[in-house]
Amino acid sequence: MRVVRQTELGGTDVLKVVEVERPEPGPTEILVRVHAAGVNPVDWKTREHGVFLGTPPFVLGWDVSGTVEQVGFGVSWLKPGDEVLGMPHFPKEAGGYGEYVVAPSRHFVRKPAGLSHVEAAGLPLAGLTAWQALVDDADVRPGQKVLVHAAAGGVGHLAVQIAKAHGAYVYGTARTVKHDFLRDIGVDEPIDYTTTDFTEVARDVDVVFDLIGGDNALRSVDTLRPGGTVFAVPGGVNDELAAKARQRGVRATGILVEPDQRGLLALLDLVNAGKLTVHVEQVLPLADAGKAHEIGAAGKLTGKLVLDVAGD
Repeated sequence: MRVVRQTELGGTDVLKVVEVERPEPGPTEILVRVHAAGVNPVDWKTREHGVFLGTPPFVLGWDVSGTVEQVGFGVSWLKPGDEVLGMPHFPKEAGGYGEYVVAPSRHFVRKPAGLSHVEAAGLPLAGLTAWQALVDDADVRPGQKVLVHAAAGGVGHLAVQIAKAHGAYVYGTARTVKHDFLRDIGVDEPIDYTTTDFTEVARDVDVVFDLIGGDNALRSVDTLRPGGTVFAVPGGVNDELAAKARQRGVRATGILVEPDQRGLLALLDLVNAGKLTVHVEQVLPLADAGKAHEIGAAGKLTGKLVLDVAGD
């Protein structure tokens, strides 16, 4: 089977297509023939710095959509031929940039017939990051105000829709050229961060979901009402942010997404209800994983980037 493997940390040139032996599922595991694999910022950060995987060799990729090829002992709810999607093993190695993956069956859910493999591969990591923050942690409710930074991006555009599905009033930051897209997915007030100080527009916010990093989360504290929450997704909470949050009587926290079958099922309920759409801006073949990293790292995508693994 083909995989995109790296034996050293570095730029996109370290990603090589190689042939490896197809894995076999153990007890409670399934072997999935991957049709499409999602590409996420953690992928290119891991390629360059190791992050959770440490020293290569390893195969990147956590978002997969595909077909069950084989089931291990103890798996009774899936059978060969079933279509599934999931985010197996995160943050350990899953090998999504490959033609087959093996993982616990309950790291997956059945793929709805109305969702393509490409769309499904764009959902798990980004969708679960937003769901676990906004719903499981912040418990966003009708009438609350949510500010999503980088609202047109892979995680951001899903976060907007999840917040709207829970009745929130949503501010979203992006360049003006993306404001029509933001309105289409439910943003109530788009803010062009290049021309407007978002702290002057978004006031008495209940939840800030910051996907930009740097001092953005720090500045976002000024938009929160007392008792509000800011999620500093890239980079987490540093001492300066923690101190300012304490001073203002708000909460600052990071988030690390985890495999979550219940969360995936909840996301698919929104998909099936027409309340959540995965926007995929570009699809590239598996061999172009390096090019996908370059496109993603440029930070100009609207929605998701996906690798076509099976060539469907």
